[in-house]
Amino acid sequence: MKILGIGNAIVDVISKVDENFIVENNLSKGNMKLIFDENEFKKLISNIKIEKTVSGGSVANSIVGLSQLGNKVGFIGKISDDQFGVEYENGLKKENVDFFYKKKKENLPTGTCLILVTPDSERTMCTFLGTAGKINESDIDKTVIDKSEIIFLEGYLWDEGDPKKAFNKAIRCANKIAMSLSDKFCVDRHKNDFLELVKNKLDITFANEEEISYLINAKKFDDVILFGKEIRKHLVITRGKKGAISIFDNKVTESQALENLKILDLTGAGDLFAAGFLHGQINRFSEEECLKKGTEMASKVIQKIGARL
Repeated sequence: MKILGIGNAIVDVISKVDENFIVENNLSKGNMKLIFDENEFKKLISNIKIEKTVSGGSVANSIVGLSQLGNKVGFIGKISDDQFGVEYENGLKKENVDFFYKKKKENLPTGTCLILVTPDSERTMCTFLGTAGKINESDIDKTVIDKSEIIFLEGYLWDEGDPKKAFNKAIRCANKIAMSLSDKFCVDRHKNDFLELVKNKLDITFANEEEISYLINAKKFDDVILFGKEIRKHLVITRGKKGAISIFDNKVTESQALENLKILDLTGAGDLFAAGFLHGQINRFSEEECLKKGTEMASKVIQKIGARL
């Protein structure tokens, strides 16, 4: 297998809301809020109009993108044997993604992420992890990892106790490791752990400019470039309208953002960028071609609703 994704198996529920909804529910626009109270989440979801549901999760979105590009890929994520769980598994199978998890009835339901899209196309997420947040070491199949060229992890997976053990088991068994920092709040919660991962354990790190700057306390972007050269690992950074940049083996490569796009929804932009870049990596593209493929995939997905092409 080319790439195995390991992440939170989350059913995405997409809804358009106005700015007032974000304010009234004390949400931080553009970021992800973890909700631990099932009743609180049910109340929130009862007050919106559902546009679309998709079997998602950050890494799962990337893995589906890689599958759509013709790569042999798989995914490990914990679901329950309930309606959303069945839909989740079937959704991945329809996208030709091998799903390496045998579902059973869990105490918690399959995880759900409410994606609230404001008129400016920004997305604010409210995630009830459900059973996805209970993934543990026994859920990680070492044999599958051994047979994968690259494993792709998400920072969101670091948010609970047992998943950290699952995360570390995957890292110990992997041939090559890529990871997304996921979002600024995630970086804030696990700053020291993430810094250790980026410096010493990951082969490829994906981040946006805000996330990586916050992680290393950068005062200017030149600090990020210097950090990337010092760690001598693969650092890939998206910069919105400024394009994307990679730092690897003391070399800095840049790619321009595409212009004149009809942006509808920024959900999944980073996920699909990672898919395009990793597609280039496993198919031996040049660094510039990897960045361009990532930019192309991200540009396509932001011109539609949802995180799938």
